[in-house]
Amino acid sequence: MKIIMLGAPGAGKGTQAKMIAEKYGVPHVSTGDIFRANIKNGTQLGMEAKQYMDKGLLVPDELTVRILLDRVAQEDCKNGYVLDGFPRTIPQAEVLDNALTELGDKIDYAVNVDVPDENIIRRMSGRRACLSCGATYHIEHIPPKKEGVCDACGSELVLRDDDKAETVKNRLDVYHKQTQPLIDFYTEKGVLATVDGTLPMDDVFAAITAILG
Repeated sequence: MKIIMLGAPGAGKGTQAKMIAEKYGVPHVSTGDIFRANIKNGTQLGMEAKQYMDKGLLVPDELTVRILLDRVAQEDCKNGYVLDGFPRTIPQAEVLDNALTELGDKIDYAVNVDVPDENIIRRMSGRRACLSCGATYHIEHIPPKKEGVCDACGSELVLRDDDKAETVKNRLDVYHKQTQPLIDFYTEKGVLATVDGTLPMDDVFAAITAILG
């Protein structure tokens, strides 16, 4: 079973991807993890990617797909995989689709975890982090015992730049421009399944497993 996870930043698709991978016994394949592993292991593909990353450039789609195909060709992916973080754009989806077709392969499901922007902004801007010990909180869902103070080590809790409302809104704008068209792309392929990401985490997972069977 080959699955792509779609959804805006903060929609919870990474968490769902890990849960799917665990339930179905397939690897959770994150492009960020693959890049880091290839660079750490000094592979030829990793060195090619590093040349772009060292210059602050995006790794070209063709190279990203080659690194991805190298990963999913490994033994642990023979029964499938869950792709998280790729593709992000239509050109990436087309390159991946063409490469899989050449291998006589295809994506079985594109699971879209759908959460309205205002929910994501509220969800992410409510996060608080302890820079000393790494503990994380949420002012609504997992509040610290004392406001603004870490339960674990007593240090001050901060709102990270990544979680500020204006930063989250900018990331969502980019998502809607680049990644939203993928929903149409995979709908046309007949493999898109959308779930309500505003539900509790376990309910979202139950909806996904009902689709996957």
